[in-house]
Amino acid sequence: MNPLLEMELRLTRRHFFGRAGLGLAALASLLHEDAQADSGAKPPAAASGLPHFKPTAKRVIYLFQSGAPSQMDLFDWKPKLADLRGTELPDSIRKGQRLTGMTATQDSFPVAPSKFKFARHGKSGAWVSDLMPHTAGVADELCFIKSMHTEAINHDPAVTFFQTGAQIAGRPSIGSWLSYGLGSTNKDLPAFVVLISQGSGNPNDQPLYDRLWGSGFLPSKYQGVKFRSQGDPVLYLSNPDGLDDKARRRFLDDLAKLNQLKLDETGDPEIATRIAQYEMAYRMQTSVPELIDISKEPQNVLDLYGPEAKKPGTYAANCLLARRLVERGVRFVQLFHRGWDQHTNLPKQITGQCKDVDQASAALVKDLKQRGLLDDTLIVWGGEFGRTVYCQGTLTAEDYGRDHHPRCFTVWLAGGGIKRGYSHGTTDDYCYNITENPVHVHDLHSTILHCLGIDHTRLTFKFQGRHHRLTDVHGHVVKDVLAST
Repeated sequence: MNPLLEMELRLTRRHFFGRAGLGLAALASLLHEDAQADSGAKPPAAASGLPHFKPTAKRVIYLFQSGAPSQMDLFDWKPKLADLRGTELPDSIRKGQRLTGMTATQDSFPVAPSKFKFARHGKSGAWVSDLMPHTAGVADELCFIKSMHTEAINHDPAVTFFQTGAQIAGRPSIGSWLSYGLGSTNKDLPAFVVLISQGSGNPNDQPLYDRLWGSGFLPSKYQGVKFRSQGDPVLYLSNPDGLDDKARRRFLDDLAKLNQLKLDETGDPEIATRIAQYEMAYRMQTSVPELIDISKEPQNVLDLYGPEAKKPGTYAANCLLARRLVERGVRFVQLFHRGWDQHTNLPKQITGQCKDVDQASAALVKDLKQRGLLDDTLIVWGGEFGRTVYCQGTLTAEDYGRDHHPRCFTVWLAGGGIKRGYSHGTTDDYCYNITENPVHVHDLHSTILHCLGIDHTRLTFKFQGRHHRLTDVHGHVVKDVLAST
Protein backbone atom coordinates (compact mmCIF):
# COMPACT_ATOMS: atom_id res chain seq x y z
CA MET A 1 0.00 0.00 0.00
CA ASN A 2 1.06 3.59 -0.59
CA PRO A 3 2.62 4.77 2.72
CA LEU A 4 1.00 8.19 2.48
CA LEU A 5 -2.42 6.66 1.86
CA GLU A 6 -1.90 4.24 4.73
CA MET A 7 -1.05 7.17 7.03
CA GLU A 8 -4.23 8.99 5.98
CA LEU A 9 -6.37 5.91 6.64
CA ARG A 10 -4.92 5.55 10.14
CA LEU A 11 -5.71 9.11 11.14
CA THR A 12 -8.00 9.30 14.13
CA ARG A 13 -10.78 11.88 14.49
CA ARG A 14 -8.63 13.72 17.04
CA HIS A 15 -5.65 13.81 14.64
CA PHE A 16 -7.84 15.07 11.82
CA PHE A 17 -9.31 17.99 13.74
CA GLY A 18 -5.95 18.77 15.36
CA ARG A 19 -4.22 19.00 11.98
CA ALA A 20 -7.05 20.99 10.46
CA GLY A 21 -7.03 23.44 13.36
CA LEU A 22 -3.29 24.01 13.16
CA GLY A 23 -3.39 24.51 9.43
CA LEU A 24 -6.25 27.01 9.64
CA ALA A 25 -4.56 28.88 12.49
CA ALA A 26 -1.31 29.14 10.55
CA LEU A 27 -3.12 30.27 7.41
CA ALA A 28 -5.14 32.85 9.33
CA SER A 29 -1.97 34.19 10.93
CA LEU A 30 -0.22 34.59 7.59
CA LEU A 31 -3.26 36.18 5.92
CA HIS A 32 -3.69 38.54 8.86
CA GLU A 33 -0.04 39.58 8.62
CA ASP A 34 -0.44 40.37 4.93
CA ALA A 35 -3.55 42.43 5.62
CA GLN A 36 -1.81 44.36 8.36
CA ALA A 37 1.21 45.01 6.16
CA ASP A 38 -1.12 46.55 3.58
CA SER A 39 -2.97 48.65 6.14
CA GLY A 40 0.08 49.73 8.13
CA ALA A 41 -1.65 48.73 11.37
CA LYS A 42 0.27 47.29 14.31
CA PRO A 43 0.31 43.50 14.64
CA PRO A 44 -2.24 42.05 17.06
CA ALA A 45 -1.32 40.57 20.43
CA ALA A 46 -0.26 36.97 20.10
CA ALA A 47 -2.35 36.03 23.14
CA SER A 48 -5.98 37.13 23.15
CA GLY A 49 -7.25 39.86 25.44
CA LEU A 50 -3.93 41.63 25.94
CA PRO A 51 -3.12 43.99 27.40
CA HIS A 52 -5.38 43.18 30.34
CA PHE A 53 -5.42 46.81 31.46
CA LYS A 54 -3.86 50.11 30.46
CA PRO A 55 -0.05 49.74 30.49
CA THR A 56 2.42 52.28 31.79
CA ALA A 57 5.21 50.82 29.65
CA LYS A 58 5.26 49.76 26.02
CA ARG A 59 8.72 48.21 25.99
CA VAL A 60 11.52 46.96 28.25
CA ILE A 61 15.30 47.32 28.27
CA TYR A 62 16.79 44.82 30.72
CA LEU A 63 20.42 45.59 31.61
CA PHE A 64 21.40 42.25 33.11
CA GLN A 65 24.68 42.38 35.06
CA SER A 66 25.79 38.76 34.82
CA GLY A 67 27.95 37.49 37.67
CA ALA A 68 26.24 39.37 40.52
CA PRO A 69 27.27 42.92 41.49
CA SER A 70 28.19 43.55 45.12
CA GLN A 71 25.27 45.48 46.57
CA MET A 72 27.22 46.74 49.59
CA ASP A 73 29.93 48.23 47.37
CA LEU A 74 27.45 50.00 45.08
CA PHE A 75 24.07 50.94 46.55
CA ASP A 76 23.43 49.46 50.03
CA TRP A 77 25.67 51.44 52.39
CA LYS A 78 26.39 49.91 55.77
CA PRO A 79 28.42 52.47 57.81
CA LYS A 80 28.50 50.34 60.98
CA LEU A 81 30.61 47.71 59.23
CA ALA A 82 33.66 49.99 59.42
CA ASP A 83 33.91 49.28 63.16
CA LEU A 84 33.42 45.54 62.61
CA ARG A 85 36.17 45.03 60.05
CA GLY A 86 37.84 41.64 60.47
CA THR A 87 35.40 40.42 63.13
CA GLU A 88 33.58 37.13 62.65
CA LEU A 89 30.12 37.13 61.08
CA PRO A 90 27.85 36.32 64.04
CA ASP A 91 25.90 33.06 64.01
CA SER A 92 22.84 35.13 64.91
CA ILE A 93 23.15 36.88 61.54
CA ARG A 94 24.05 33.86 59.42
CA LYS A 95 21.30 31.76 61.05
CA GLY A 96 22.72 28.54 59.64
CA GLN A 97 22.13 29.62 56.05
CA ARG A 98 23.92 27.51 53.49
CA LEU A 99 27.21 28.50 51.89
CA THR A 100 28.65 27.69 48.49
CA GLY A 101 31.37 25.09 48.10
CA MET A 102 33.86 27.93 47.64
CA THR A 103 33.62 29.20 51.23
CA ALA A 104 31.95 26.36 53.15
CA THR A 105 35.35 25.03 54.23
CA GLN A 106 36.68 28.38 55.46
CA ASP A 107 37.59 28.38 59.15
CA SER A 108 36.84 32.10 59.41
CA PHE A 109 34.24 34.46 57.98
CA PRO A 110 35.70 37.93 58.58
CA VAL A 111 33.54 40.97 57.89
CA ALA A 112 34.83 43.02 54.94
CA PRO A 113 33.39 46.55 54.83
CA SER A 114 33.35 48.32 51.50
CA LYS A 115 36.47 50.39 50.90
CA PHE A 116 34.50 52.77 48.68
CA LYS A 117 32.91 56.02 49.80
CA PHE A 118 29.16 56.61 49.74
CA ALA A 119 27.18 59.84 49.52
CA ARG A 120 23.57 60.92 49.16
CA HIS A 121 22.49 62.15 45.73
CA GLY A 122 19.62 64.15 44.28
CA LYS A 123 16.50 65.31 46.04
CA SER A 124 15.75 61.71 46.90
CA GLY A 125 18.95 61.39 48.90
CA ALA A 126 19.73 57.97 47.44
CA TRP A 127 22.96 56.40 48.69
CA VAL A 128 25.36 55.57 45.83
CA SER A 129 29.07 54.74 46.07
CA ASP A 130 31.77 56.70 44.28
CA LEU A 131 32.11 53.78 41.88
CA MET A 132 28.94 54.98 40.14
CA PRO A 133 29.16 58.79 39.71
CA HIS A 134 27.06 58.89 36.52
CA THR A 135 24.37 56.65 38.00
CA ALA A 136 24.37 58.90 41.05
CA GLY A 137 23.63 61.81 38.71
CA VAL A 138 20.32 60.24 37.66
CA ALA A 139 19.39 58.93 41.13
CA ASP A 140 16.14 60.91 41.14
CA GLU A 141 14.99 58.94 38.09
CA LEU A 142 15.67 55.58 39.71
CA CYS A 143 13.83 53.21 42.01
CA PHE A 144 16.22 51.07 44.06
CA ILE A 145 14.91 47.73 45.29
CA LYS A 146 17.34 46.77 48.06
CA SER A 147 15.45 43.73 49.26
CA MET A 148 15.67 41.36 46.30
CA HIS A 149 16.16 37.70 47.17
CA THR A 150 16.29 34.33 45.44
CA GLU A 151 16.68 30.65 46.34
CA ALA A 152 19.44 30.02 43.80
CA ILE A 153 23.00 30.15 45.16
CA ASN A 154 24.99 29.28 42.03
CA HIS A 155 25.23 31.25 38.81
CA ASP A 156 23.61 29.02 36.21
CA PRO A 157 20.37 28.28 38.10
CA ALA A 158 20.25 31.86 39.40
CA VAL A 159 20.61 33.47 35.95
CA THR A 160 18.15 30.93 34.52
CA PHE A 161 15.71 31.83 37.31
CA PHE A 162 15.83 35.53 36.48
CA GLN A 163 15.37 34.89 32.78
CA THR A 164 12.70 32.17 32.87
CA GLY A 165 11.11 32.08 36.32
CA ALA A 166 12.57 28.62 36.98
CA GLN A 167 16.00 27.38 38.04
CA ILE A 168 15.89 24.38 35.71
CA ALA A 169 16.45 25.06 32.01
CA GLY A 170 13.68 24.56 29.49
CA ARG A 171 11.16 27.28 30.30
CA PRO A 172 10.48 30.31 28.05
CA SER A 173 12.49 33.44 28.78
CA ILE A 174 10.76 36.62 29.91
CA GLY A 175 11.40 38.24 26.53
CA SER A 176 9.77 35.28 24.79
CA TRP A 177 6.72 35.55 27.06
CA LEU A 178 6.36 39.20 26.11
CA SER A 179 6.89 38.48 22.43
CA TYR A 180 4.19 35.80 22.66
CA GLY A 181 1.83 37.97 24.69
CA LEU A 182 2.19 41.38 23.08
CA GLY A 183 3.73 40.72 19.68
CA SER A 184 5.87 43.22 17.82
CA THR A 185 5.22 46.78 16.71
CA ASN A 186 7.67 46.59 13.79
CA LYS A 187 7.26 43.86 11.18
CA ASP A 188 10.83 44.42 9.97
CA LEU A 189 12.53 43.74 13.32
CA PRO A 190 12.20 40.99 15.93
CA ALA A 191 10.12 41.63 19.02
CA PHE A 192 12.96 40.37 21.26
CA VAL A 193 16.65 41.22 20.73
CA VAL A 194 19.68 40.17 22.80
CA LEU A 195 23.04 41.99 23.04
CA ILE A 196 26.10 40.65 24.89
CA SER A 197 29.24 42.38 26.17
CA GLN A 198 32.27 41.27 28.19
CA GLY A 199 33.29 43.43 31.11
CA SER A 200 36.80 44.23 32.29
CA GLY A 201 36.14 43.03 35.83
CA ASN A 202 36.48 39.26 35.57
CA PRO A 203 37.35 38.14 32.04
CA ASN A 204 36.80 34.50 33.07
CA ASP A 205 33.26 35.13 34.25
CA GLN A 206 30.47 32.59 33.96
CA PRO A 207 29.39 31.67 30.41
CA LEU A 208 26.04 32.59 28.91
CA TYR A 209 23.90 30.13 26.97
CA ASP A 210 21.49 30.73 24.11
CA ARG A 211 18.74 28.98 26.09
CA LEU A 212 18.66 32.02 28.40
CA TRP A 213 16.78 33.89 25.67
CA GLY A 214 15.12 30.80 24.24
CA SER A 215 11.40 30.23 23.82
CA GLY A 216 11.24 26.95 25.76
CA PHE A 217 7.93 25.24 25.01
CA LEU A 218 6.56 28.31 23.20
CA PRO A 219 6.83 28.27 19.40
CA SER A 220 10.39 29.16 18.41
CA LYS A 221 9.27 32.33 16.59
CA TYR A 222 9.18 33.96 20.04
CA GLN A 223 12.81 33.30 20.99
CA GLY A 224 15.28 36.16 21.25
CA VAL A 225 17.45 37.12 18.29
CA LYS A 226 21.08 37.63 19.32
CA PHE A 227 22.88 40.45 17.54
CA ARG A 228 26.60 39.89 17.02
CA SER A 229 29.28 42.56 17.26
CA GLN A 230 31.41 41.20 14.40
CA GLY A 231 30.45 40.33 10.84
CA ASP A 232 26.77 40.23 10.07
CA PRO A 233 24.77 41.37 13.13
CA VAL A 234 22.56 38.34 12.52
CA LEU A 235 23.92 35.16 10.96
CA TYR A 236 23.24 34.68 7.24
CA LEU A 237 21.83 38.19 6.92
CA SER A 238 23.92 38.93 3.83
CA ASN A 239 23.23 37.28 0.49
CA PRO A 240 25.70 34.54 -0.47
CA ASP A 241 28.19 35.38 -3.21
CA GLY A 242 26.53 35.27 -6.61
CA LEU A 243 22.99 35.66 -5.25
CA ASP A 244 21.32 39.04 -5.72
CA ASP A 245 18.15 40.31 -4.02
CA LYS A 246 15.84 39.23 -6.86
CA ALA A 247 17.25 35.71 -6.88
CA ARG A 248 16.97 35.48 -3.10
CA ARG A 249 13.35 36.66 -3.26
CA ARG A 250 12.53 33.96 -5.83
CA PHE A 251 14.36 31.37 -3.74
CA LEU A 252 12.40 32.31 -0.59
CA ASP A 253 9.09 32.26 -2.47
CA ASP A 254 9.78 28.76 -3.76
CA LEU A 255 10.96 27.61 -0.35
CA ALA A 256 7.80 29.01 1.24
CA LYS A 257 5.67 27.00 -1.20
CA LEU A 258 7.52 23.80 -0.29
CA ASN A 259 7.19 24.53 3.41
CA GLN A 260 3.49 25.30 2.94
CA LEU A 261 2.98 21.89 1.33
CA LYS A 262 4.57 20.27 4.36
CA LEU A 263 2.52 22.47 6.69
CA ASP A 264 -0.68 21.44 4.93
CA GLU A 265 0.35 17.81 5.30
CA THR A 266 1.40 17.74 8.95
CA GLY A 267 0.01 20.89 10.57
CA ASP A 268 3.30 21.34 12.45
CA PRO A 269 3.33 24.92 13.88
CA GLU A 270 7.13 24.98 13.70
CA ILE A 271 6.87 24.94 9.92
CA ALA A 272 4.71 28.07 10.06
CA THR A 273 7.39 29.57 12.30
CA ARG A 274 10.05 28.69 9.74
CA ILE A 275 8.12 30.42 6.96
CA ALA A 276 7.67 33.53 9.10
CA GLN A 277 11.32 33.58 10.17
CA TYR A 278 12.59 33.35 6.60
CA GLU A 279 10.44 36.36 5.75
CA MET A 280 11.68 38.23 8.82
CA ALA A 281 15.29 37.55 7.83
CA TYR A 282 14.61 38.94 4.35
CA ARG A 283 13.10 42.13 5.76
CA MET A 284 15.95 42.49 8.24
CA GLN A 285 18.40 42.74 5.35
CA THR A 286 17.12 46.28 4.92
CA SER A 287 16.18 47.25 8.48
CA VAL A 288 19.25 46.00 10.39
CA PRO A 289 22.02 47.79 8.46
CA GLU A 290 20.22 51.10 9.01
CA LEU A 291 19.69 50.21 12.65
CA ILE A 292 23.35 49.57 13.48
CA ASP A 293 24.66 52.54 11.48
CA ILE A 294 25.31 55.17 14.15
CA SER A 295 27.15 57.55 11.82
CA LYS A 296 24.22 59.98 11.90
CA GLU A 297 24.05 60.09 15.69
CA PRO A 298 24.95 63.62 16.92
CA GLN A 299 28.33 63.93 18.61
CA ASN A 300 26.71 65.08 21.84
CA VAL A 301 24.77 61.80 22.00
CA LEU A 302 27.92 59.75 21.40
CA ASP A 303 29.69 61.76 24.09
CA LEU A 304 26.79 61.07 26.44
CA TYR A 305 27.33 57.31 26.20
CA GLY A 306 31.09 57.60 26.53
CA PRO A 307 34.27 56.88 24.57
CA GLU A 308 33.34 53.25 23.80
CA ALA A 309 29.99 54.08 22.20
CA LYS A 310 31.52 53.69 18.72
CA LYS A 311 33.16 50.35 19.50
CA PRO A 312 30.81 47.48 18.54
CA GLY A 313 30.26 44.89 21.23
CA THR A 314 30.97 47.15 24.20
CA TYR A 315 28.39 47.83 26.86
CA ALA A 316 28.23 51.49 25.82
CA ALA A 317 27.66 50.61 22.17
CA ASN A 318 24.97 48.11 23.18
CA CYS A 319 23.18 50.69 25.35
CA LEU A 320 23.07 53.08 22.41
CA LEU A 321 21.88 50.26 20.15
CA ALA A 322 19.20 49.38 22.72
CA ARG A 323 17.84 52.91 22.49
CA ARG A 324 17.79 52.68 18.70
CA LEU A 325 16.00 49.32 18.88
CA VAL A 326 13.19 50.45 21.18
CA GLU A 327 12.91 53.66 19.16
CA ARG A 328 12.07 51.44 16.18
CA GLY A 329 9.46 49.38 17.99
CA VAL A 330 11.34 46.40 19.43
CA ARG A 331 9.37 45.17 22.42
CA PHE A 332 12.09 43.67 24.64
CA VAL A 333 15.84 44.35 24.51
CA GLN A 334 18.13 42.45 26.84
CA LEU A 335 21.75 43.35 27.43
CA PHE A 336 23.94 40.77 29.16
CA HIS A 337 27.16 42.22 30.58
CA ARG A 338 29.59 39.67 31.99
CA GLY A 339 32.38 40.22 34.51
CA TRP A 340 30.72 40.76 37.91
CA ASP A 341 31.79 37.44 39.51
CA GLN A 342 34.41 38.83 41.87
CA HIS A 343 35.38 36.18 44.43
CA THR A 344 38.87 37.64 44.82
CA ASN A 345 40.54 40.97 44.10
CA LEU A 346 37.15 42.67 44.22
CA PRO A 347 38.27 46.30 44.73
CA LYS A 348 40.32 46.28 41.53
CA GLN A 349 37.89 44.22 39.46
CA ILE A 350 34.73 46.07 40.43
CA THR A 351 36.36 49.43 39.70
CA GLY A 352 36.95 48.47 36.09
CA GLN A 353 33.57 46.79 35.81
CA CYS A 354 31.76 49.92 37.00
CA LYS A 355 33.64 52.04 34.48
CA ASP A 356 32.24 49.71 31.81
CA VAL A 357 28.62 50.30 32.73
CA ASP A 358 28.18 53.44 34.82
CA GLN A 359 28.23 56.18 32.19
CA ALA A 360 26.32 54.23 29.54
CA SER A 361 23.58 53.08 31.94
CA ALA A 362 22.98 56.66 33.08
CA ALA A 363 23.21 57.88 29.48
CA LEU A 364 20.45 55.49 28.46
CA VAL A 365 18.16 56.96 31.12
CA LYS A 366 18.99 60.53 30.04
CA ASP A 367 18.75 59.80 26.32
CA LEU A 368 15.36 58.14 26.60
CA LYS A 369 14.09 60.97 28.78
CA GLN A 370 15.15 63.74 26.39
CA ARG A 371 13.46 61.87 23.55
CA GLY A 372 10.21 61.47 25.47
CA LEU A 373 10.62 57.68 25.60
CA LEU A 374 11.45 57.11 29.26
CA ASP A 375 7.86 57.47 30.45
CA ASP A 376 6.77 54.39 28.51
CA THR A 377 10.07 52.44 28.50
CA LEU A 378 10.87 50.30 31.54
CA ILE A 379 14.58 49.89 32.36
CA VAL A 380 15.75 47.13 34.71
CA TRP A 381 19.36 46.96 36.02
CA GLY A 382 20.69 44.12 38.17
CA GLY A 383 22.26 40.67 38.45
CA GLU A 384 21.25 37.19 39.58
CA PHE A 385 22.09 37.55 43.31
CA GLY A 386 24.34 39.60 45.61
CA ARG A 387 27.68 39.17 47.37
CA THR A 388 28.56 38.22 50.96
CA VAL A 389 29.59 40.68 53.65
CA TYR A 390 32.29 38.25 54.77
CA CYS A 391 35.52 37.91 52.86
CA GLN A 392 36.23 34.97 50.62
CA GLY A 393 39.89 34.13 51.01
CA THR A 394 42.31 36.36 52.89
CA LEU A 395 41.22 39.78 54.07
CA THR A 396 43.96 42.40 53.76
CA ALA A 397 44.11 46.16 54.17
CA GLU A 398 43.56 46.71 50.45
CA ASP A 399 41.98 43.55 49.13
CA TYR A 400 38.98 41.31 49.72
CA GLY A 401 36.68 39.01 47.79
CA ARG A 402 33.00 38.14 48.19
CA ASP A 403 31.09 34.91 47.64
CA HIS A 404 27.55 34.45 46.27
CA HIS A 405 24.74 35.76 48.45
CA PRO A 406 21.10 35.10 47.48
CA ARG A 407 19.56 36.41 50.71
CA CYS A 408 19.56 40.10 49.78
CA PHE A 409 20.76 42.29 46.92
CA THR A 410 19.87 45.40 44.96
CA VAL A 411 18.38 46.08 41.53
CA TRP A 412 17.14 49.37 40.15
CA LEU A 413 14.27 50.25 37.84
CA ALA A 414 13.47 53.42 35.89
CA GLY A 415 10.74 54.78 33.63
CA GLY A 416 7.66 52.92 32.46
CA GLY A 417 5.38 53.79 35.37
CA ILE A 418 7.95 53.19 38.12
CA LYS A 419 8.20 55.55 41.10
CA ARG A 420 11.07 58.01 40.71
CA GLY A 421 13.64 58.77 43.40
CA TYR A 422 12.55 55.96 45.71
CA SER A 423 14.28 53.18 47.65
CA HIS A 424 12.29 50.08 48.55
CA GLY A 425 13.18 47.53 51.20
CA THR A 426 15.91 47.43 53.84
CA THR A 427 18.57 44.99 55.00
CA ASP A 428 20.27 44.47 58.34
CA ASP A 429 23.50 46.19 59.42
CA TYR A 430 25.52 43.32 57.93
CA CYS A 431 23.70 43.48 54.58
CA TYR A 432 23.01 39.79 55.08
CA ASN A 433 19.25 39.52 55.72
CA ILE A 434 16.19 41.50 54.66
CA THR A 435 14.48 43.38 57.45
CA GLU A 436 11.67 45.06 55.52
CA ASN A 437 9.67 44.59 52.30
CA PRO A 438 11.27 41.50 50.69
CA VAL A 439 10.95 41.20 46.89
CA HIS A 440 11.30 37.80 45.25
CA VAL A 441 12.27 37.09 41.64
CA HIS A 442 8.66 36.15 40.90
CA ASP A 443 7.53 39.47 42.41
CA LEU A 444 9.88 41.39 40.11
CA HIS A 445 8.56 39.48 37.10
CA SER A 446 4.98 40.16 38.19
CA THR A 447 5.76 43.87 38.46
CA ILE A 448 7.46 44.04 35.06
CA LEU A 449 4.44 42.38 33.43
CA HIS A 450 2.08 44.68 35.33
CA CYS A 451 3.82 47.75 33.89
CA LEU A 452 3.16 46.31 30.43
CA GLY A 453 -0.54 45.91 31.16
CA ILE A 454 -0.37 42.18 31.86
CA ASP A 455 -1.89 40.29 34.77
CA HIS A 456 0.87 37.73 35.37
CA THR A 457 -1.68 35.07 36.40
CA ARG A 458 -3.44 35.31 33.03
CA LEU A 459 -0.53 35.17 30.58
CA THR A 460 -0.38 31.40 30.17
CA PHE A 461 0.49 28.69 27.65
CA LYS A 462 -0.75 25.12 27.83
CA PHE A 463 2.04 22.57 27.69
CA GLN A 464 1.93 18.88 28.67
CA GLY A 465 -1.55 19.29 30.09
CA ARG A 466 -0.81 22.27 32.30
CA HIS A 467 -1.27 26.01 31.84
CA HIS A 468 2.21 27.43 32.49
CA ARG A 469 3.13 31.03 33.21
CA LEU A 470 6.33 33.02 33.81
CA THR A 471 5.67 33.27 37.55
CA ASP A 472 4.60 29.63 37.94
CA VAL A 473 2.13 29.70 40.88
CA HIS A 474 3.85 32.56 42.70
CA GLY A 475 4.44 36.30 42.48
CA HIS A 476 2.86 39.53 43.69
CA VAL A 477 3.03 42.95 42.08
CA VAL A 478 5.19 45.26 44.19
CA LYS A 479 2.73 48.13 44.25
CA ASP A 480 4.94 50.39 46.37
CA VAL A 481 7.39 50.82 43.49
CA LEU A 482 4.70 51.90 41.01
CA ALA A 483 4.24 55.57 40.26
CA SER A 484 0.50 55.17 40.81
CA THR A 485 -1.32 52.23 42.33
